[in-house]
Amino acid sequence: MRRHLHCLKVKRSFIAHVDMDAFFASVETRDKPSLHLKPVIVGSDPKGGRGRGVVSACSYEARSFGIHSAMPISVAYRKCPHGVFIPVDMEKYSAASREIYEILHTFTPDIEPVGIDEAFLDITGSYHLFGTPLETCRLIKSKIKDLTGLTASIGLAPSKIAAKIASDLGKPDGLLEVPEGGLAEFLCPLEVQRLWGLGPKAEKALEAIGIKTIGELARRPIEHIRGAIGSQATDFWKIANGIDESELTIGREAKSISNEITFDSDTADRDVVFGALMDLSEKVAGRLRESALWAKTITLKIRLSGFKTYTRSVTASKPTNITNFLYNATKELYNEFKEQKIRLVGVRASSFSSGEVEKDLFTHAADRKLEDIESSVDKIRIKFGNNAIYRASIKKIKRTI
Repeated sequence: MRRHLHCLKVKRSFIAHVDMDAFFASVETRDKPSLHLKPVIVGSDPKGGRGRGVVSACSYEARSFGIHSAMPISVAYRKCPHGVFIPVDMEKYSAASREIYEILHTFTPDIEPVGIDEAFLDITGSYHLFGTPLETCRLIKSKIKDLTGLTASIGLAPSKIAAKIASDLGKPDGLLEVPEGGLAEFLCPLEVQRLWGLGPKAEKALEAIGIKTIGELARRPIEHIRGAIGSQATDFWKIANGIDESELTIGREAKSISNEITFDSDTADRDVVFGALMDLSEKVAGRLRESALWAKTITLKIRLSGFKTYTRSVTASKPTNITNFLYNATKELYNEFKEQKIRLVGVRASSFSSGEVEKDLFTHAADRKLEDIESSVDKIRIKFGNNAIYRASIKKIKRTI
């Protein structure tokens, strides 16, 4: 049997990680060329350094001031008060994301979405249509640039995590290839924090036993690693030694749809909270309808003034994507917190059904009327924009937060 092993061929994999550069900020800069080379910060209103909320994204010029995503917006303002602060426009970013994914699908159907601005592509079975794997990645970059005006960084490697690391190292607007034979040489000198999924706590535990680089991690006996970081040890030790067994999850669908609001000041005003819940319910329900989804589980997220965060959920008797159903459910869940000051409130829908939900023969006429109203509102917004029509309660909340 052994004499026939030379006839076997090991299939090589070519995984590309496509990561859009400073995506939200880049979309804003593309649409407003006057922002080019300026520190653009996308997120909450800083209100002169007194604002609440966080940075959603920022340009590379803003990053030079030490600003990063998830930073409190007040801190970002103190670091760069002359920055250009822009509110989040998810409708605009989602439209750009759909364009990008359409482009990616022209190169391969084997795509694992990671988020609105990044994805893994397995081009093993399709690169020959475009040349070499590297030439395919060059074409992906150029097509994204030509059709959307945005830049992407791409890492090409024989495994997912190596491709992810390569795209990070290539930013911005880079393309970095990790050849199969050069995987160990590529990984060894890098700091362990480059390993995707390795958190700060595990990084400190490894540093405590003298491990700072991926190469040092690879050379240590696995027992030492397990003593420091526990059950994660085997996976990270394998990756450090060039063994990445993770596969792409093709066709992965969103498990939930959510939106949240941070108030300018903590509030126990029921009208303000109810207005926020209506606004959020309308946004989540609209995204459900846009995706032809119905949800059975509705979740309320509450953050109190002391930063304690709670979630409360309810499961409906049948799936829904109607604003009033989401609103009434979250309003009921809010009663547990009605006397307390609220810092943040969020609405999430999950447990999806896709495709047309069967109509109950005994559906109440009022429910059918609500469905007709929602459909009409959607058509008006598609034609005239999101601000063409809104509820009176939402108008009030927009003046308050």
